[in-house]
Amino acid sequence: MSWTHLAIAGALEVVWAVLLKSTEGFTRPLESALTIAAMVASFWFLSVALRDLPIGTAYAVWTGIGAVGTVLVGILFLGEPRDLTRLFCLALIVAGIIGLRASSAS
Repeated sequence: MSWTHLAIAGALEVVWAVLLKSTEGFTRPLESALTIAAMVASFWFLSVALRDLPIGTAYAVWTGIGAVGTVLVGILFLGEPRDLTRLFCLALIVAGIIGLRASSAS
C-alpha cells in the first residue's frame, strides 16, 4: 500500500506543479487555494508512504513522478517542445524510478 500512497503523492505533485503556473504568483485566490490543497495532499500521501519506505527511495520516486508527469502535461496539453533529447531524458528518469522500485526491500 505504501507504493500506492507514493504514486498518489506523485500524481498530486503533478497537479500542484501544473496549477502553480495559473496562480500568477499566488495572486489568484481560487487557483492558489487549489494549488495549496494539492500540495498539502501530496505531502500527506508522501508522509504516509514514508511509514514503510526508505526516505531516499520515496523522495526520489516522488520527485521523479512529479517531474515526468509535469513535463508530459506540458508536452501533451501546453504546447511545450517534444524533441528527442527531452524524451530521452524523461526515459532516463523513468528508468531510475523503475530501478529504485525494483531494488526496494518494501
